[in-house]
Amino acid sequence: MQAVRTAAAARLAEMGWPTRRDEYWRWTDPATFAAEEVPESEAFRVERPIFSGMDKLRLVFTDGVFDAAASDDAALAGVEISRLANAPKWAVDAVGSLEAAGQKPVRRPLAALNTARATDGILVRVTGRATKPLHISYRQSSNTSDAILHHYIKLEPGAELTLLETGTAGARANLVMEVDVGEGARFHHIRPQGRSVGHRVVSAIFARVGAQAVFKSFTLSMNGRLTRNEAMIEIVGDNAVAHIAGAALGDGADDDFHHDDTVFITHGAVGCESRQVFKKVLRHGAVGVFQGKILVRNGAQKTDGYQISQALMLDDSCQFLAKPELEIYADDVKCSHGSTTGAIDETALFYLRSRGVPREEAVALLVLSFLADAIAEIDDETIAADILARLEEWLARHRG
Repeated sequence: MQAVRTAAAARLAEMGWPTRRDEYWRWTDPATFAAEEVPESEAFRVERPIFSGMDKLRLVFTDGVFDAAASDDAALAGVEISRLANAPKWAVDAVGSLEAAGQKPVRRPLAALNTARATDGILVRVTGRATKPLHISYRQSSNTSDAILHHYIKLEPGAELTLLETGTAGARANLVMEVDVGEGARFHHIRPQGRSVGHRVVSAIFARVGAQAVFKSFTLSMNGRLTRNEAMIEIVGDNAVAHIAGAALGDGADDDFHHDDTVFITHGAVGCESRQVFKKVLRHGAVGVFQGKILVRNGAQKTDGYQISQALMLDDSCQFLAKPELEIYADDVKCSHGSTTGAIDETALFYLRSRGVPREEAVALLVLSFLADAIAEIDDETIAADILARLEEWLARHRG
């Protein structure tokens, strides 16, 4: 892996550190991710782990280091699992390749930093239909832990995997996942991010989607001082599907809340579909950012691209900054984007209150209704129900 890290370090040296002068960083300050000193963040003690009642294979990382004692035996039919530190031959040739390819047309320096410095992570090769979900569970025990993890997921043609990714990796975390979805394969990714109030995380997903393959990813964020989730998805095979969605709830009463979703989907094949669905609920000075782009290359006819970003402001102190983009070089396409920002619908609120629903409960119901489109992107009804339950718990804690 040393050659992979050296190549990534060279990419980083060529690009330089990101600054607020860079177009895609003008609304989010990257300085905290480049600083040598890790800002303190108190570890969040989970009362009830999410997905606790689900049959799954769990792999645990504590403060960015694999925790074998807390993990299950890494044996799952149709799935080969290894660690970055002991990469098999297929992975040595693959790790970092999607990250390197994803540096154009927009540079992602912090992802290159991850590839250069990460010494742990999981490598997964799926050869069939996984019999149960694979669960990457992050735990934070130190208030100054600095987690740098790199995962690579390869789905062979016709394979299928559901990947769950939960918890707080560290006080500061840099997480990269590369996903290669082969022809006719299906990948489902559900990521409830950690609930530590003060943690800072930058994550990046680099995905390549083959012909007739399906890539779906959903992220739930409910806390965090600074979160930046990037996704670079390239559709390379005909009749492929790529959906990415997110729901964020930010309350700046306890600590600062800044949440940034930056997505770039490239259509490079015929008859493909992509969806970007992002919803943010903000209050008490919380800040939300969405930067989403659909690029349709020359020859990518019959493209169906959809993008929506919406923010619900629960008071006047919040900000939502949006930059939706379409860049199209084919003439037989259907692409649309939209972005809206607004307050609670007073008519709907009055309707609920006139029927005896207390105000705070009525607001919670309207918030859940607002987030429904993003949650609907989760195919598994059991997982969607658990996500919905966590949203209800968060809203109950933050009423008033």
